[in-house]
Amino acid sequence: ELGVQAKSQARIISGVRAFYKFLLIEDLIQHDPSELLEGPRLGKYLPDTLSYEEIDLIIQSIDHSTDHGQRNRAILETLYSCGLRVSELTGLRLSHYFPEEGFVRVIGKNNKERIIPIGKSAIKYISYYLPIRNKVIPKSGEEDYMFLNRRGSHLSRVMIFNIVKDAVKAAAIDKIVSPHTFRHSFASHMVDAGADLRSVQDMLGHESITTTEIYTHVNIQYLRDAILTYHPSNRK
Repeated sequence: ELGVQAKSQARIISGVRAFYKFLLIEDLIQHDPSELLEGPRLGKYLPDTLSYEEIDLIIQSIDHSTDHGQRNRAILETLYSCGLRVSELTGLRLSHYFPEEGFVRVIGKNNKERIIPIGKSAIKYISYYLPIRNKVIPKSGEEDYMFLNRRGSHLSRVMIFNIVKDAVKAAAIDKIVSPHTFRHSFASHMVDAGADLRSVQDMLGHESITTTEIYTHVNIQYLRDAILTYHPSNRK
């Protein structure tokens, strides 16, 4: 009735339940009234994704003639190549980057580490960026971060969002695109190309494979093309 979305309702109810659980543990109450609360039904949603062509347009729209352009190209290549969360990208370390082996080590949710393959294109553009990065004097404690701003600090989430926003605008893509859209697109393209769910789950760092299963949604255009091509009624 108040227009609160189901996910927000679930978070609020979870907080209330945690509060009453604490009161029970501390013997401040005898009964937990939150047991009577009914949470909203959270249906699965299909995340917004970009086609490979749209991803390519966005990445190609970056001006490579500037140092920032070289850095930003490396950032977007890495986002799409590895399917990273924003926090994982901003926290990426030079000491966790293994271009010869083709892997990066990232720190995900709950400080869990995982090893992710990184593609040749991302490795190539990171190699273009690193000499530029070496011209920046890192601030104390920032020496190992891969992506730095001009003042020598690692990039913030807001900076990554702005880099994506500017590239999308330059590419004239009329969609709302965030860094997480690159992650969704990575996963969707991997599944569409035939990657098994367990592998995609490991790369994304999902606790449960049910979270990864949202990427098994049917490619509607592919389905339509298949029907037009193979259904007997369309051969007349």
